Amino acid sequence: MPSFKNGAVEIAYLDEGEGDPIVLIHGFASSKNVNWVYPGWVSELTKAGRRVVALDNRGHGESTKLYDPEDYHLGLMAGDVRALMDHLSITRADIMGYSMGGRITALLASSAPERVRAAVLGGIGMGLIAGGGPGENVALALEADQLADVTDPVGRTFRAFAEQTRSDRRALAACLRGSRRLMGAAEAAAIAVPVLIAVGTTDDVAGSAHGLGEVIRHAQVLDIPDRDHMRAVGDKVFKAGVMEFLDRRP
Repeated sequence: MPSFKNGAVEIAYLDEGEGDPIVLIHGFASSKNVNWVYPGWVSELTKAGRRVVALDNRGHGESTKLYDPEDYHLGLMAGDVRALMDHLSITRADIMGYSMGGRITALLASSAPERVRAAVLGGIGMGLIAGGGPGENVALALEADQLADVTDPVGRTFRAFAEQTRSDRRALAACLRGSRRLMGAAEAAAIAVPVLIAVGTTDDVAGSAHGLGEVIRHAQVLDIPDRDHMRAVGDKVFKAGVMEFLDRRP
């Protein structure tokens, strides 16, 4: 798997297909494979004539593991994405992120709109602004000696997911503590690139998609029926909605 260094941090990535580029940013405790390869996103996008780039965020997958929360500020993680685009000579791309990756995507759309043709915010709604979702309870669950010691239900869910993905749980706990920056409502409202917000209708982590759609007034909102936070990412309604949204971009 190819990789490059952004300073001292080595970032693993995949780069497949030809055509207009799209960059995929996975969620917390996940990886490029878990979020994008295994659910079929990479194959479907390449078949649709797209160049697909997906990275392992720092602390995840095959990228460098760091244990200081200060190394996981969202601005640094967004900087990894920009550096990867520079490394691959991609000036501008569609960018799609899920959950934490959606928050990174929103930050890129706000801070570097010249690099973002269109943005897909998957698995993130008003949580972008209001917070919620995994917090210190999840960090403590990740640091527990064993899953049986975790009583918090949300903590158990993420701890089990981290074990399933064979993640470095100490690095994830640091990431969670360092990446909790919220976006101000005014900052979100100022996003000017085309935006699709896609959230499962039974997702109790992301916050309201329609609420965020009222803040980012030109955004489109896609409800992913009967899917929670963990199961929405590979849903066919999500995929079809994203394909339609991207196809309409000039």
